[in-house]
Amino acid sequence: MRNLSITLAILGTTAMTAPAFAESHLPIVDKPLELTIHMHWPRAQGYGPGGDTNTLYPVEEVTRERTNIYLVDKTSGRNTKDNNEAMNLLLATGNLPDIVGGNRIQQPVNQYGPEGAFVPLNDLVDEHAPNIKKFWEDHPGLKAAISAYDGNYYYIPYLPDGKYGRAWFIRQDWLDKLGLKQPDNVDELYEVLVAFRDQDPNGNGRKDEVPYFARDWEEVLRLMTLWDARTSGSDTYHDFYVTPEGKVAHPYAQEAYRDAMANVAKWYAEGLIDAEIFTRGSSSRDYLLGENLGGLTHDWFASTSGYNAALADKVPGFNFIPFLPPKSAGGVRMEEHRRIPIKPDGWAISYSNEHPVETIKYFDYFFSEEGALLANFGVEGKTWDMIDGQPVYKKEVLESGTPVNSQMYLEGAQIYRGYPQDYRYEWQWTAEEARKGIDLYDSEDLLVDQFLGVAFNRDEQEVYDKYWPSIQTYMLERQQAWILGSGDIKADWDDYIATLEKMGYSKVIEVMNSAYTRQYG
Repeated sequence: MRNLSITLAILGTTAMTAPAFAESHLPIVDKPLELTIHMHWPRAQGYGPGGDTNTLYPVEEVTRERTNIYLVDKTSGRNTKDNNEAMNLLLATGNLPDIVGGNRIQQPVNQYGPEGAFVPLNDLVDEHAPNIKKFWEDHPGLKAAISAYDGNYYYIPYLPDGKYGRAWFIRQDWLDKLGLKQPDNVDELYEVLVAFRDQDPNGNGRKDEVPYFARDWEEVLRLMTLWDARTSGSDTYHDFYVTPEGKVAHPYAQEAYRDAMANVAKWYAEGLIDAEIFTRGSSSRDYLLGENLGGLTHDWFASTSGYNAALADKVPGFNFIPFLPPKSAGGVRMEEHRRIPIKPDGWAISYSNEHPVETIKYFDYFFSEEGALLANFGVEGKTWDMIDGQPVYKKEVLESGTPVNSQMYLEGAQIYRGYPQDYRYEWQWTAEEARKGIDLYDSEDLLVDQFLGVAFNRDEQEVYDKYWPSIQTYMLERQQAWILGSGDIKADWDDYIATLEKMGYSKVIEVMNSAYTRQYG
């Protein structure tokens, strides 16, 4: 475990008992107050558009006017996109900025918060953040999910909105051309993929179709749910999950995984899965659909549905639509991926912050109606207008040709601060095909409960850090080898499980369950 030499600053009792902040009580302070911030996340390494800290986000400009609190960049690791490396660099300095925010901060904050590096927020929120307090009351269980082992919570998370994330998409125009119906179960899906491979649905006279493809190689694992295995317990790939018996386990150590992996390897060997699934990368969706080669994938509702309009002129009759997940071999229709209600991203107050009350009031602003609109949609009048009580993006935003979320990132909206996301932001740029797909998914009970993570104490963290990284590396190496045909999972299974045990798998599961029981009862 990393060592962190930080002494907890003495917080003045006067500041800690300042009057509570009412939603309408703006500005928060009478004179401008500068607070330094570390903000490292996938879209920007630094607090500014695209990481340009010499330029203010438009949202930051308005927030300064409304609150009189000015955020000033002090991000560590600006030369790396690895958030863990950036966090390690920050912690190694021992000199934290007032606010530490960004991607996947929950684990280090929960680890070092009880040691004094970050300020516990329980009392601060109860006394000075009425909007956040109400959010916790309206969403029971989430506060427990972000709490550290000492019962305190140390960060305000980014809170996604909406139910569905990814869906199964299929070339309906190919089905129509071949006289096939949408597959209702795994056996019918197999037959459809074989037809896509063999019957030239793109009509070019070549056997070049790619029946199943995915932008993220991990999505090939999602096929295993069709044989009643799990691939993750959350919206993060390769995560632990909670069994029906209420125990934490890992999907890659279960017998269902063995049998499902054997089938996925078989489909790959038969050419039903993209031969370049591990190497083609994020451009695979653009390329394979644009060249009229791809048949089926599992990807995001909103972004994937946009291809019908984008390719209407290039690929005549192109029709790529969501369909219900095929029933598994056991007769279960399940969508494993869903929007998790709480993310490990957000922001925290460090020990060195001399203005914790003002800071928590600032955090609370983004849970007010006004602040939440800013955090979600950007600046009113610039990117959106209020029409009949609803925030509506301007036409130039929706029709710019640039994804709306990418535009928002440059505005300072939808960045990884702690705030409640508003699904109305995404619904506006979700194509009609995807909206119909969401209604279709809503017609059945498809979603599974998610594992919201655990907070380790010092001893548990040491066990996890000692064993889990190498175990996961081994798991991923073996699964790729099996899919590519190097080895046979059924023949290798006993040795694989024995190796996991030698590497400390049971020790990791033990601390996962001890933490889970403590946190969730």
